[in-house]
Amino acid sequence: MQTAFTPAQLADPDTAVSHAEIRKCVHCGFCTATCPTYVLLGDERDGPRGRIELIKAMLEAGGAPSRETVTHVDRCLSCLSCKTTCPSGVDYAQLIDHGRAHIEAHYRRPLGERWLRWAIPAVLARPARLRVAMALGRLARPLEPVFEALRLTPLAALLRLVPPAAPAASSPRSVPPEGRSRGRVVLLQGCVEPEMAPSIRAAAMRLIARAGYEVVLAEGEGCCGALSEHLGRADEAAGFARTNLAAWTRAGPFDAIVTTAAGCGTTLKAYGQRLGGDADAMQAAGKARDILEFISEVGLPPVTRPGGLSVAYHAPCSLQHGQGIKAGPADLLSQAGYDVRPIAEGHLCCGSAGVYNILQPELAGRLRTRKAANIVRTGAAVVAAGNVGCIAQIAPAVSQPVVHPVELLDWATGGPRPPGLAQIGA
Repeated sequence: MQTAFTPAQLADPDTAVSHAEIRKCVHCGFCTATCPTYVLLGDERDGPRGRIELIKAMLEAGGAPSRETVTHVDRCLSCLSCKTTCPSGVDYAQLIDHGRAHIEAHYRRPLGERWLRWAIPAVLARPARLRVAMALGRLARPLEPVFEALRLTPLAALLRLVPPAAPAASSPRSVPPEGRSRGRVVLLQGCVEPEMAPSIRAAAMRLIARAGYEVVLAEGEGCCGALSEHLGRADEAAGFARTNLAAWTRAGPFDAIVTTAAGCGTTLKAYGQRLGGDADAMQAAGKARDILEFISEVGLPPVTRPGGLSVAYHAPCSLQHGQGIKAGPADLLSQAGYDVRPIAEGHLCCGSAGVYNILQPELAGRLRTRKAANIVRTGAAVVAAGNVGCIAQIAPAVSQPVVHPVELLDWATGGPRPPGLAQIGA
């Protein structure tokens, strides 16, 4: 793809990188077939190829973009299915993140949008505030139809995502390894997951310890920065990254940084790029592992419980496209004795995509309905999804319980039955 950036523009490191990625695009169109928004809308501007054209024109022109450009960039899920499909190796993540950062810096949104985009990281990235917000959300659930009628769709979408209250799970600051020690890992605490599904962290700590590793929660750690990236707040995201790097340095040494949220894992693995090649950030990115990736590498502890439960495995986009982890999680579930059933159109996003289901509830709802129909066709008793956002998005649309794969792996290797499976016999 031809570009017309000036030498002055190319002196900016981000623009220089984006320029190189734009030049790789050969307009083949393979990406459109796997892009969820193009599949739904059939508009070239709502596919990766069209968005690259829009971002290129926006960056070349500089200044405030048009409302039309903002609309089509906002509709991108950042699912990165296009990255998996692209034969030319275009780093679409770089382009969409740069495009969002430019929009955030140069475009003035309507007041309601500005308020919502301020409130999301102010609440979701801070567990204490999120805890209060979720309690209020449960009280307000009956008002969801009222918000819909008043066309306050984002607020209605937020209420739909609030799960029922879950019993708090104990989270010691460290857990010693079982048997011979094989190493030491830091488990990313996250911000949303501990409040929405505390059983996931508890299961992960038990499983990692059972695999022979000490598990540590680093003091002073915060949000990974993914929420800020989704909103185009690059500087804010970089600040979160630096805070975490400092916390891990104090907690070190360790062999890996493990996360139970696929979206966080994708962000952690990009820390080096996000912080301009900083040595500490590069080292941390190289140690980042999704929990399912980590267990695949070190080996599943011995299975102690008879299996056979049928499981529909939903692969989060951030795991299969963002990190390129595809067969491993399903293979682990099979090793643990589960009857794993693939979901048709597994490459298509469920519509969660960070905060997409809040910012774009109509499109997210259509994708959720499509995903739920494909899950029902599997006939599985349980759905497993390795990202808390996917769990929150899918759960209201299916009758089966939706749990994290690490909960099932923990159960199969000696842990307690996942709380989400209380209503089924197995």
